[in-house]
Amino acid sequence: MKIATIGEIHEEGLKLIPKNKFDIIKITDTSPKALIKNLSDVEAIAIRTSNLSSDILSECKNLKIVSRHGVGYDNVDINYLNKKNIPLAITATSNAVSVAEHVLMMMLSLSRKLIKCNSLVKNNLFTEGESISSTYELYKKNILILGFGRIGKVLQKICHGFDMNIYVYDPFISEKDINSYNCKKIEFMEGIEIADYISIHMPLNHSTKNLITKKELKKMKNTCFIINTARGGILNQKDLIWALDNKVIGGAGLDVFTDEPPKKADPILISSNNLILTPHNSALTLECRIRMGIETIKNIISFIEGKPIYSNIINREILT
Repeated sequence: MKIATIGEIHEEGLKLIPKNKFDIIKITDTSPKALIKNLSDVEAIAIRTSNLSSDILSECKNLKIVSRHGVGYDNVDINYLNKKNIPLAITATSNAVSVAEHVLMMMLSLSRKLIKCNSLVKNNLFTEGESISSTYELYKKNILILGFGRIGKVLQKICHGFDMNIYVYDPFISEKDINSYNCKKIEFMEGIEIADYISIHMPLNHSTKNLITKKELKKMKNTCFIINTARGGILNQKDLIWALDNKVIGGAGLDVFTDEPPKKADPILISSNNLILTPHNSALTLECRIRMGIETIKNIISFIEGKPIYSNIINREILT
């Protein structure tokens, strides 16, 4: 049987593949033409960020499972997989800690204007440090967590360490469950009005696309910080730039973008009003890459051996 890896999978994960049962095909050319050619007879695909469209998947005649290295799966045509009863698995338990820590890093950096402070020291302007006004503590502040999956749950645990008031908007999680974490369930518009920090942890779909636009930004405190480590389309990027340039909010941290990578002339790369940008690498700590590599391959091996990890399969209803 053949397993294709598209993108780098950590060696600790690849070690799990029994060499006497499987051939590993490492694909580096991710153009549609190359993928169609190289995936035609594989049984399993381990994929990172490349696109698997229906045009590509329709040529995979022996495909039994796709395992996504990460939790987002908008790069894979799940509708096609559903029609063919092919499961799509994710690494649901691997990246929560790394992403939550990344959020904390951005919250602290924005609150203390770390980039500006660093620039002063490096440019021999040390004595101007006292001129930096309006820096903030996290202590006792309000944070709104949008989406209360694994990452949101790890983040709330970290925020409790700062005695923050933690509010959660997630229409799919009951108030009882949210309260059990000593957090408060809140409606979306009410939450954005009282939040000092907003952290986004939702999938990108028809109901979350452009969830935050100019309309919502106007409702926020002018000291509010927004952090997005989920998907770029949830927070309207053009409207965010407007809000930053006009000091409608206090600042923002983005690990994800509408276009990835951003185009050279993208205004998001030029705006500098308390904005921190990272290259969609919040989950790419060494520890997390090892965990994701292992879980990506475990999803494949377990399914083929007839012991699927149901909690990791997005479209598990097709298996019943």
